[in-house]
Order: sequence, then C-alpha cells, then structure tokens
Amino acid sequence: MNLVTLENISKQFSERPLLENVNLLINEGDRIGLIGVNGSGKTTLLRIVAGLESPDGGIVTVWGGVRIQYLSQEPKLNDDLTVLAQLFDSNSPQVRLLQRYEQISQQLRQRPSDSDLQAQLADLTSEMERTGGWAAEANVKAILTRLGITDFEAHMGSLSGGQRKRVALARALIDPADLLILDEPTNHIDADTIAWLEDYLAKTAVSLLLVTHDRYFLDRVTNRIIEIDRRDLVIYPGNYSRYVELKAGRHERLAATEQKRQQFLKRELEWLRRAPTARGTKQKARKQRIEELQQLEVDSGSNQVVMALASRRLGKRVLETANLSKSYGDLQLFRDVEFDLVPGDRIGIIGPNGVGKSTLLDILAGQLEPDSGQVQWGETVQVGYYDQQSRGLQAAIAKNMRVIEFINELAPLIQTGDGRRLEAAQMLEWFMFTRPQQQARISALSGGERRRLYMLSVLVRQPNVLLLDEPTNDLDIPTLTVLEEFLDHFKGCVVVVSHDRYFLDRTVDFLATFENGRFSARYPAPYEAYQARRAEEAESVVRQASEQSATRRHPPLRESRPDRPRKLSWNEKQELAALNERVAYLEEEQAQLQEAINNIGEDYERLNELVGRLQNIEAELDNIMERWLELSELAE
Repeated sequence: MNLVTLENISKQFSERPLLENVNLLINEGDRIGLIGVNGSGKTTLLRIVAGLESPDGGIVTVWGGVRIQYLSQEPKLNDDLTVLAQLFDSNSPQVRLLQRYEQISQQLRQRPSDSDLQAQLADLTSEMERTGGWAAEANVKAILTRLGITDFEAHMGSLSGGQRKRVALARALIDPADLLILDEPTNHIDADTIAWLEDYLAKTAVSLLLVTHDRYFLDRVTNRIIEIDRRDLVIYPGNYSRYVELKAGRHERLAATEQKRQQFLKRELEWLRRAPTARGTKQKARKQRIEELQQLEVDSGSNQVVMALASRRLGKRVLETANLSKSYGDLQLFRDVEFDLVPGDRIGIIGPNGVGKSTLLDILAGQLEPDSGQVQWGETVQVGYYDQQSRGLQAAIAKNMRVIEFINELAPLIQTGDGRRLEAAQMLEWFMFTRPQQQARISALSGGERRRLYMLSVLVRQPNVLLLDEPTNDLDIPTLTVLEEFLDHFKGCVVVVSHDRYFLDRTVDFLATFENGRFSARYPAPYEAYQARRAEEAESVVRQASEQSATRRHPPLRESRPDRPRKLSWNEKQELAALNERVAYLEEEQAQLQEAINNIGEDYERLNELVGRLQNIEAELDNIMERWLELSELAE
C-alpha cells in the first residue's frame, strides 16, 4: 500500500537549489534511511513529506487516512506542561483517553469524595479496559523511563535540551502512526538507549523515514537507503552495508563511463582542431555535442578523498594529570581524576549525559580551569580541540567572514605528507565545499555545514593530539567518512567523547566509561566486546556476592578444631582500604547533595540534575556496602 507519493518535487532557498524534479514512493513497510552532505536538503525533504513545508514545484500526495508523525531536530514543546501532559498533547484517540484518565485521577486525589469524579473515573476505567488502555499507559511510562525520564510531573521548562529531545522522541513513539519521520533521533542519547531504540523500532510495524549519522542504527533499522546527490535522489535497496557495496559498484561504473567520455571527447576535440572552418549542419551539431560533453558533471567520488595531512612530530611525553576536580556550586562533577596519555593512545570516552565528560575535555584543552589539580602537556604537543559549541567559529561569524577567508586566515598553505603544497581552496574542496560555496558567508551556512567547516579548521592547524567532543553530532556521513580516513593516517593521540558506536569502532583502540566522577579501566574496542566484558564483570560480582551470602547462611562442614578467627589477606586489606575511601567519599557527596536538594527552591532543572546524581550515588553505595561490611567484620 502506497502511503506518500512525491512527483517532480523542486525546492530552493534564495539562489541555492536543493531538489530538482525528484520523485519518491513511500510504501507500507518501507524503512528508509536518508543520507547526504549537510546542506543538501535532507531536513527539507523530511518536512515536505510531513506536510510542514511546501515545494516550489511538483505534487505531494498523502493517501487518504495515512497518519504521519514527525520528530524534528529541535522539537517545539510547551514549557508550561508537565512531561505526561506534553506526551498526551495529541489527536490520537488512545492518547486522548489516557490524558483524560490521568486528569480525572489527579482531580480525584485532590477531592476523593466527589461522586461526579468517581462516576467519570468508573466510566473511563471501563473504556480503558475495553480499548487496552492499561497496556498503553504502561507502555508510555516504560518508554519514558527507558529514555531516562522518571519524573513524569516535571514541567518541560525545567528540563535540559537533551531531556526535552527525549520527551519529544517518546511522544513520537507512543502515538501510533502509519509513517514515522525522525530527524537525527540518536543525537543527545547514550549508546545503551540507542541500542534500545533500535530494538524497539525493529519490533514496531510502523513505516520509517529517518535521517541519522549513526551507521549501525541505519544498518539495523532500514531496508532502503536514499542518497541526495546533486539535487536528485539515488535509491539503493537494503540497509547501510548493502548501500556501501552498491555505491562502490556505481562509482566503478561511473568511472568507466567517465573514462570512455574523456576518450571520446579527446577524439572530438582533435576533429574540431582539424576542421575549424566547418560550416555544415552536421558539423554545427557535432560542435554543440562537444560543448555539452565538456560541461557534463560526473560523480568521480571526490567526496571520498582521503585527507592525508602530515601531523606534527610528537615526543615521548604527551599528557600527565593529577587530582583534577570540578564542581558547580553544590554539584561536584568529579574529584581527584587522573587521565594520562602516551604516544599512540586512541581512547574513546563513553558514559551517561551530564556526568562531566565535556567539562573534563574543556579542562584538558585549557578552555576551563579545574578547581584543583594539574594538567601538564608535553613540549611537542599541539592540541586540536573540536568542542560542541564550535567556539573557534564564533568570531568568524561575528566578522561576517566568507568560508575561504576563514580557512585562509588559519592556514593559507599546507604541506601534505607526500610533499605537496595545498591552498585553502583545495582543502575546502576535500571537505566538500565547492568553489562557489567557498565564497558564501559563514553566517549563511546550515548548522551541519558550519560544523563541517569547524572540523576542517581544527585539522588544518595540523595538531598531533586531537580531542573530539561528540564529533558525529550534526556531521553528515560523507564528512564522517573523510574524517575517519584522516584518522586512519593520523599518527598522534586521539581522545573521543561519543555515543556513536560505529565511529568509536572505526577510530579508537580502547574504551573507558566516565561516570560517578571516575574512570573505569580501559577496555579494548570494539564496542560490542567492551559491552560483553562489562556484562561478564557485573555477572561475576553478582555471583560472588551470592556465593558469599550462601556460604554465610550454610557454612561448609569441617572437622572440629579450635576456632581461629580468620585474618584479612594482604589483597583484602588493600580492598578494604579502597572501599573505606570510596564509601567515605560517596557518603560525603551524598550529604552535600541532600543538603543542596533541600535548599534548591524552584530551580527544577538544577533539582533534576541533583536528584539524578544522588540516585547514582545511592545505587553505588548499595552495590559496595555488603562487601565493605563483610571485610570490616573480618578486620575487627
């Protein structure tokens, strides 16, 4: 069954054409991944399909009764509504029923003796049972909880940007639609939640049209890939892996065609030089054909050029830190953290949002001072820092600079590893800025194009240590491919904060979790191997605790002999000392957080952060207290 039909759709902004006479059929069961360079029109196409934007030409047909649900990159939400009320802000009959039930339940809690409310609740309860509303209500709260939203009565205005995006994502998931359109749904959510979302969508019958930079997500969720290529749509059957294979074959065929075209053009030009005075009709037609051949644009794969910049020499001493601590008011992000680098290190840092990963990178890059501790870089180190705020681009925007002016100011001439010298214009072409685009004002670029330009501005300085904070957010897949190829040839150190499993697997050798103010051990990549190791360790801890508990309840029979108190082994003494220090630290932070929560007032966003941190601390204390008590008893 056909859901949406696009016929000869064209769209342009100002003088910039995005789509020219494109056609697309979206059918029931389609799960389409839309890819293309930033600024090529991906979001515009999504909005046209969703009916939120009109094309300049062509026809969009949404067939009768087809419901479309659209999640934008920056969803518009009502700050005055609670989380549940925001989710219930829908025209879906099922969601309306849930909303009415929640409203009457809340009113009845305030006026429990109101007979009219009791009667309404009874009717709604019957309707909930008849329509399966209880399962729908449980599903709503389960989805919210899995997305990290546990305070259902919190007002939207008190939530962080990432939390607001999660609520909007939950609303898109719980409101049944025939076609679900998602624009970068994996931004601002952690890797575990992305894996859950993959599984959820795989089990849901809804048709999909989505844009995402997460290639594992595309691989596991889609059955068609559509690429926007020079204002047209190129359609590939299958998931992302199949797309990569088919596109490679397409480029080979195009290269062969281009070679034949060049040979034919060479022969025609030779004829033209030999017969400059030809005036007949055939000769004129032949000359016109030659001119057309010279003007043809052919996809030569230039977007996949490997950027082989030579990095600076890196000495033996790279990075040493000691006792780094950082707090904001009563909220302590981390204390006494150490993070060192040696030549060749390629580390991926993962962990929940809001635990201080970006703050730590800011401190390492010298953008932020720690409350205590030291950061010492080696003498030969040249740090390149790609931060989430694109700080290095803001001054250029304020000056109303052009793209070419910005890169020229940073590095007008660059020497590559093979001895060639490249101008800024060539570097920009490698990062998919055509010569006409290089003359554009930076302020006129799309958000994704600005991020791409900012990434290039970091790399052209030829650093030998790269700090990358969420580099895959807002970068398109072609740009990520160029960046990954660059990192393949990069000889320096790389530190990446990211939730993108594909990018981490391509670029780092080790993964470390940062949460609760400390680093885990470093685990060898890839991400799946890291997950398996962490799961094995968690199971081992649970198993040991269970065995120790069983041993205390049913001690093994042994020969009668004088009771001798068992002493702590050397390893156990070391373990107890570490646990004493950790418990003291956690209890101190627990008390500070509790006091801060008691005095928070009406700052709901801050309250949400403090409560989340307190829950993490209490969970960790629960995990380690049994072992601490056991060792303490033995020590006594």
